[in-house]
Amino acid sequence: VYDKQWLVDQCMGGILAINKGSIDPPFLCQLEWKPINSTNEKPIVLVGKGVMYDTGGLSLKTSAYMETMKADMCGAATVVGALNAIAKNKIPLHVIALVPITDNRPCNNACAPGDIVKMHNGLYVEVLNTDAEGRMLLADALSFAKTFDPFLVVDIATLTGSANAAVGEHAAVTMGTADEHLINELINCSMNVHERLVQFPIWDDYADHLKSEIADLKNVGGPLAGAITAGKFLENFTSYPWIHIDMAGSAYHPKGGDYRGKGATGFGVRLLYSFLINFANN
Repeated sequence: VYDKQWLVDQCMGGILAINKGSIDPPFLCQLEWKPINSTNEKPIVLVGKGVMYDTGGLSLKTSAYMETMKADMCGAATVVGALNAIAKNKIPLHVIALVPITDNRPCNNACAPGDIVKMHNGLYVEVLNTDAEGRMLLADALSFAKTFDPFLVVDIATLTGSANAAVGEHAAVTMGTADEHLINELINCSMNVHERLVQFPIWDDYADHLKSEIADLKNVGGPLAGAITAGKFLENFTSYPWIHIDMAGSAYHPKGGDYRGKGATGFGVRLLYSFLINFANN
């Protein structure tokens, strides 16, 4: 468990900026499963968004949108659950999980729209919406993932309302830079376990939405294609094969009504476990 001083030393400005409004310190947790019979030379890294509660910060959510924001750590829960399943079943894979943790509140010296934040990889981000906080955490964690020289990095998060608007509670959005056969394999696994993924484009055209006049990029891309521009933002912090999953609509059901029940659904645990099992077998 890396503490706040370590985050300062590592210049993880994204995590630190979102934490400025909280009285509780931030952390980056690293979990690892590396059995002696691992079949992969390079690790697979899982990254999960751990916003323990999201008010939106100074870009405050309305009360209706805030009611379920204890669920904004579902990405973190997913990667911890998947790694736990891998370890308990002694799957012969080297897997690392990274979980950046903080809440997002409008208190103290909270990050404000217009702030410029220096990130772990040295890029400067203009924060225009403090409710686009998850990508700031994930960006630092994704940058740190390079330390492990990974074969593949998969991040999963309750990231955007746009993903929820696009596919609702019946699927999650995915995109990335990994080889297409890896993305297709993940999508096939998603169909098999009924945690379905819909692939969105990650074309360079969308990078224009994130251009800033005073920094390297903005943390939001405007009202259109929000799930895609969030993915394009994260791409700036990756330098390895990478897959992004936005499960904003699938991670939590206020009413329930199917086999996933009411509340947190556990979406993504079986998906990642199935994907990693197939990877180990192949």
